[in-house]
Amino acid sequence: MDDWSVFLAPYGQAVEELKLKLKNIRKEFLAQNRHAPIEFVTGRVKTRESILEKMEIRKINPEDMLIGVQDIAGIRIMCQFVEDIYEVAELLMNRNDFKVLLIRDYIQNHKPSGYRSYHMVLEYPVQRANGEMKVIVEVQIRTLAMNFWATIEHSLNYKYHNDYPEEILRRLERASEAAFMLDEEMSEIRDEIREAIRIFDKK
Repeated sequence: MDDWSVFLAPYGQAVEELKLKLKNIRKEFLAQNRHAPIEFVTGRVKTRESILEKMEIRKINPEDMLIGVQDIAGIRIMCQFVEDIYEVAELLMNRNDFKVLLIRDYIQNHKPSGYRSYHMVLEYPVQRANGEMKVIVEVQIRTLAMNFWATIEHSLNYKYHNDYPEEILRRLERASEAAFMLDEEMSEIRDEIREAIRIFDKK
């Protein structure tokens, strides 16, 4: 790669455009006095160092980078409830300004570590000076509880390089189950929570 800044620029553009579109979806729901399934949105573009590290760990050849590293551009959508995740996914699948290439449901089929999230891989067209360019963007949709667990697990992974001691792995699995139980409890009373939020917002 001769110039990483030039290579990564379209990915940065895709992230900023998608963040804006997703935030506008939230605003539209709120303007209609409806529950917004999107709580907030973040995004990032992987650094050169992070891309090369992932390629080395996964033994990805340079010519296969665009296929092997699907999260150069990443969007993270936070939701209050598990049900919101699937509503957001449906909203994205029904759009025509990008194409959904792949779905990975790690909520229904969580990873052995306990990781839960809903992933979508998009093909997103960005308009550049020399014409249209399609880039791959990974979208992760999570509840706040799922994101808390995933953030901690990500930090631990830097220390253990995905080779956790048995005791740490057991604790991670228990914590994941506890987080999911919290999500399930919140879903059981989501109507009451939404009504309380509406009352609070009117004050």
